[in-house]
Amino acid sequence: MSKILVTGASGGLGQLVSQRLAGREDVVLGTRNPAPGGRRIDFDDPASLVEGFAGIGTLLLISAGEGEDDVVIARHEAAISAAEDAGVRHIVYTSLSSDGDHLPYALAHRWTERRLRGSSRLDWTVLRNGLYAEFLAFIAAPGPDGRITAPMGTGRLAAVAREDLAEVAARVAVSAASHAGRTYELTGERALGGADLAAALSVPYEPGSLAGARAAIAGAGNAAAFQVPMLVGTYSAIAGGFMDGSEAEASELARLLGRAPRSALDVYVKSVGGPA
Repeated sequence: MSKILVTGASGGLGQLVSQRLAGREDVVLGTRNPAPGGRRIDFDDPASLVEGFAGIGTLLLISAGEGEDDVVIARHEAAISAAEDAGVRHIVYTSLSSDGDHLPYALAHRWTERRLRGSSRLDWTVLRNGLYAEFLAFIAAPGPDGRITAPMGTGRLAAVAREDLAEVAARVAVSAASHAGRTYELTGERALGGADLAAALSVPYEPGSLAGARAAIAGAGNAAAFQVPMLVGTYSAIAGGFMDGSEAEASELARLLGRAPRSALDVYVKSVGGPA
């Protein structure tokens, strides 16, 4: 029996997917430091991947971000090439929504989509995920003075609950053949601006400047050098009106879920510790 392998299963989106597929005998979890029954999958150790992918029919490739473009592309190339060599039949890849083309981290996603489309040995499905509502809570939480100063201007973000994206990924992975050759846009149904977030928390929204945000992020000392322009670029794309979903094709989130998506605003409020 060929199996489904979920990469990045120890954290983030991959962990949420693995929780939904728990108990299935045909599902294998791949991490750098696997628990018993899992497999060691380390995209930075390409030589180990063919063995790691042995007997796998469908690979759910959770994007291996957290790096400069050349690093991320090298990881994805290693994974795809190893999957081809190991006889994997189908890769389901978690990409970035099309309205994210203006984001600094879009290039590696589009490169990976192109690499999959060009493979003669693999079927593929691309899940173009919108930015997480939980991420919105990270970049637009109230400061110590109670104000939201994220430099989003009057722009809006069609954010999505990460739980919903995990549910879609799990559903597609277990029925991958019926989704072959498909690219799904998965953006939120209601775009949220700074004023919406502030109203939900009953706090002021007083957007600052991109320069101010850059200085604050760099000064905090907890962001890698490559992450500073990524975060500032995200603010810029939102403020410029590119992330409200209007630049993307129609979202298929609700159809693939088979229900209404979770409220991104509710997720935001919960994530920042606001009122229930």
